[in-house]
Amino acid sequence: MGRKKGRAVRNLKPDNREEEHKKAPHSFIFHRGTIGKTMMHLVTDMRRVMEPYTASTLKIKAKNVLKDFINVAGPLNVSHFMIFSKTKDAAYLRFIRLPRGPTLLFKIEEYSLTRDVLSVMKRRSVESKQFSHHPLLVMSNFSGEGLHLKLMASMFQNMFPSLNVNSVKLGQLRRCVLMHYDKENDLIEFRHYNVRAVPLGVSRGIKKIIKNKIPDMSKYKDFSEFLLKSGDLSESEAELDGPQNEVEITQERTGRGNLKGSKSAIRLSEIGPRMKLRLVKIEDGINKGEVLFHRYVEKSAEDLAAMKKAHIQKKELKHQRKLAQNKNVERKLKERDENKERSLEGMRRKGQIPAEEDEDDSPRESPAESESEDDAAYYEREVGHKPEPELGLGDRKRKSANVKGPNAAKKPKVASGESKWQQKKARQQLQVQQTKEKKQKKEMRTANKRKKGRPGKGRK
Repeated sequence: MGRKKGRAVRNLKPDNREEEHKKAPHSFIFHRGTIGKTMMHLVTDMRRVMEPYTASTLKIKAKNVLKDFINVAGPLNVSHFMIFSKTKDAAYLRFIRLPRGPTLLFKIEEYSLTRDVLSVMKRRSVESKQFSHHPLLVMSNFSGEGLHLKLMASMFQNMFPSLNVNSVKLGQLRRCVLMHYDKENDLIEFRHYNVRAVPLGVSRGIKKIIKNKIPDMSKYKDFSEFLLKSGDLSESEAELDGPQNEVEITQERTGRGNLKGSKSAIRLSEIGPRMKLRLVKIEDGINKGEVLFHRYVEKSAEDLAAMKKAHIQKKELKHQRKLAQNKNVERKLKERDENKERSLEGMRRKGQIPAEEDEDDSPRESPAESESEDDAAYYEREVGHKPEPELGLGDRKRKSANVKGPNAAKKPKVASGESKWQQKKARQQLQVQQTKEKKQKKEMRTANKRKKGRPGKGRK
């Protein structure tokens, strides 16, 4: 019988983090063209906002094109692109939904970096752990009948993972992204906040004691003054507590005093970056589709129908060209094979290459194997007398140096009809063969000199 599983193994819950990571929308955030150092910092800040489902250390080269990013997006489960660009007049931000679009082009009216926002605050509430989970998306005032409003809302919602209210952990909701649509100015305001829960009914002095901080009581005559005085809020805590931000904690949350069942106040502190965006154009597809919305160009129904017809014709023409190119490639490959076969047949008729032999897998005995002699006879023939017994040559067989086997070097024949590179290769083979023959003759002369007692070169 097999060993029974322990209680810890039986109670182990399956880990679904990998499946959730694959289902979550991923993004690439990069730039095109020259945008300057300040915009580069903005790209880095936006990557920080979209963590952990974005490529934080994505490297961009000047030779990369949009097609390169699209090709690698599929295997990496990337669903959205955020592309920054800049011209002489303004900066732009493009949102692209993969793999079929649409593409939304925004003009960046104003922006502030993360460092600019934090420099104004007295108390910075930024932690590295809060970027290990995705932010909560809050959309405001996107209700309307326009098609562009629906497409913008759909684009922004699909860029962030969906939230399951029944299984979400409050400790993971530590950031939020606010997208507010200003109908009067027709602008979209982007904000990034840190979320904190502060227990209610606790004065500022008790909060310091709870946080294990030793308070400075030199200004107070009695300890009761320190406990009863609430104190003024800092700029990062400027939001006053009230019914609008008071909630009942249903789970234990990070922070002292945030117990289950107690009331706490939700406070937001901005951590940047911030942007003001204005929608310019919406295209169907990835940068090359039908224009669904344009702020500055208005066209009639007839013009739209003509553009749609021209787009369909252009698409059909492109398909026909592709089919013609494939046929031309097949035809050229076939002609190349036929020309090669005719060329080989002509070379066989002229005797430049041997005719095709019958396929025979049986091994053939080479002439070098049939004509061989032992080492003693070879030594006597080359040196002039029989070898001494100390050499131990015996009756071992050795291939004769005068007999040329199938692998022996042959003097290549240079035909008149051969190309220049074939003639050059033949000359190189001839030089290698001559070098080997010279080396063998030199070794034989050295051996003869040593046998007769004459010292060779380098011997005393």
